[in-house]
Amino acid sequence: MPKATFYNLPEEKRQLLIRALEKEFSRVPVFEASIANIVKTANISRGSFYQYFEDKEDAYFYILQEQANSRNRQFIEQLEKHEGNLFDAITAFYYDLLIELPDEEEYNFFRNALLNVTHQIENIFNDIIVSNVKEGMEEITRRINMDILNIESEKELRHVIQIISAVAFRNFVEKFTEELSDEEAIENFKIDMKLLKKGLAK
Repeated sequence: MPKATFYNLPEEKRQLLIRALEKEFSRVPVFEASIANIVKTANISRGSFYQYFEDKEDAYFYILQEQANSRNRQFIEQLEKHEGNLFDAITAFYYDLLIELPDEEEYNFFRNALLNVTHQIENIFNDIIVSNVKEGMEEITRRINMDILNIESEKELRHVIQIISAVAFRNFVEKFTEELSDEEAIENFKIDMKLLKKGLAK
């Protein structure tokens, strides 16, 4: 994670650096990313970069985690909108995420991440739906209408959320690795959710 000096930057300078990171990690996967490009775009010295991050991987996972946090808030909004219906909320969230990615830079950022999946990347994407922070998970579970699910406890609910999160992640990876259209990806996801719903819903 970023060093304290990063958080102490003036807001304008910090946002400029974030935009430079997003631009570079959208251009190429993290292992091909150039610190020289980042510091040039951000108008900082190479030495300054290392005052803010340990290395480019540290910077990359910060950006990826920030994206996950933002998407997590969107998922919670969908739960509220769909009155706690987990299946409707996750389907709407999945649809919105695909439709919201026409921005070429953001699309390429996610594409690069999902075409070069590591265990750490998978864990961060998992955070979109399954927060590893106790308070975050509690915020999600209390918004879910358990009355429409064929489960008996919050422990089982957590397992259900983890299963759905894994299915969503696999679908995102499949979307990019198999170069599926948005329509094909959404249809595949709906089929998966229908199959899960048959086994989970009352």
